[in-house]
Amino acid sequence: MAKKNLSDMSSEELYELARQREEQETAEEREAARAKVEELRDQRREMLARHRKEIAALEAEIRAYGGRTGGRGKRRGGAASVTDQVLDIVNQAKKISTKDIKGQLEERGIVANNLAQTLAYLKKQGKVTSPARSIYSPA
Repeated sequence: MAKKNLSDMSSEELYELARQREEQETAEEREAARAKVEELRDQRREMLARHRKEIAALEAEIRAYGGRTGGRGKRRGGAASVTDQVLDIVNQAKKISTKDIKGQLEERGIVANNLAQTLAYLKKQGKVTSPARSIYSPA
């Protein structure tokens, strides 16, 4: 397409030219944002890798002095999670109230401040049902 002088263009042509320019600028901004996000993700990956190495070195030093380390969320000695304990209690009782579940958890030495969320999770997973308010039974 031959270039026209702006003064020779109609209003529709000027509008179309402005719209095309706006679309081009928007596309360039999106591409710049994508590139920045990818750069930040790379920085994050490098930082996490460096962080993990530093933690591993500190944990090795702690173990060298006979100390214990956190273990990064791994369970020790087959200890079951609160969710597993709640499911076990419900399966044993066949029909139990939340008050009784909390009591049995306390007997087992488990603090369940989020019992309602745990029961909601188990219900959503289809592992327990609630035939009445605050009453649960195995699914």
